[in-house]
Amino acid sequence: MIAQQAYPVQRLCGLLGVSGSGYYAWCGRPESARSRANGEIVMMMRQIHKEVKQTYGSPRMHDELVARGYRCSRNRVARLMRQQGLIAKMTIRFRRAAKAGRREQVAPNQLDRQFEVAVPDRVWASDITYIPTRAGFVYLAVVLDLYSRRVVGWAMHSRLSAQLVAQALSQAYQRRRPGSGLLHHSDQDPLYSSLVYQHLLAEYDMTASMSRKGNCWDNACVESFFASLKSELVAFERFTTRDEAETAIFEWIEVFYNRVRRHSTLGYNSPVDFERLTHQLKPSAHENG
Repeated sequence: MIAQQAYPVQRLCGLLGVSGSGYYAWCGRPESARSRANGEIVMMMRQIHKEVKQTYGSPRMHDELVARGYRCSRNRVARLMRQQGLIAKMTIRFRRAAKAGRREQVAPNQLDRQFEVAVPDRVWASDITYIPTRAGFVYLAVVLDLYSRRVVGWAMHSRLSAQLVAQALSQAYQRRRPGSGLLHHSDQDPLYSSLVYQHLLAEYDMTASMSRKGNCWDNACVESFFASLKSELVAFERFTTRDEAETAIFEWIEVFYNRVRRHSTLGYNSPVDFERLTHQLKPSAHENG
């Protein structure tokens, strides 16, 4: 409109190689159904972009739109996201938490990178990371069910100790009540090979499996979870206190990751939805966490 006010319409049309009558016909033409549909999709994409904390690229955004009843192709979604500047948060790399001197491996690598699991609560994987705050590091231990990639247990503390990883495992056991013989995979950190943890595994009738020394790919699912947590949440926050960090991580794990965030490995379902869709779990044992 500014250009139109400054220059005659006929001159502008000549520069663009269009006729004046064609321009006026375009001005009076009603908005196309395609354009209206794009406008509706863009409005919903902006809402979803905010709901998922700006973490969805076009594949997850497409699946979320389809789940909400919108008919659109993945290419169309990608194009509209580019036009609107809706960009997923960029992944950044974090160093792993420094771990004390390692002991002799107490369990073989029985998992052997077999990350596709057919039923829930047959294979769990666990690991530890750290979250920086202005008050110092806070350490996070998690337990994932490899069937659904759901976080079934987690714990945070200012000190790295065997009690921290034991608390995460105990929470997972109380929530899920798995049968005997569950395979529990971790790395060779001394906290997992400690007597406290090994006795807890025996009490719960779980079989220990451990990654090969210095091989992070043997526990790739938990590594991937930590990468998502840090690139989608931690990288964009400046936690003042450990309590503040714990509150934010609780919301990210229990509300967003487990129940909302679409996971490419799960057909772009959230872990909770994947469990509901593919396996009938007992609500009393699995939905009270």
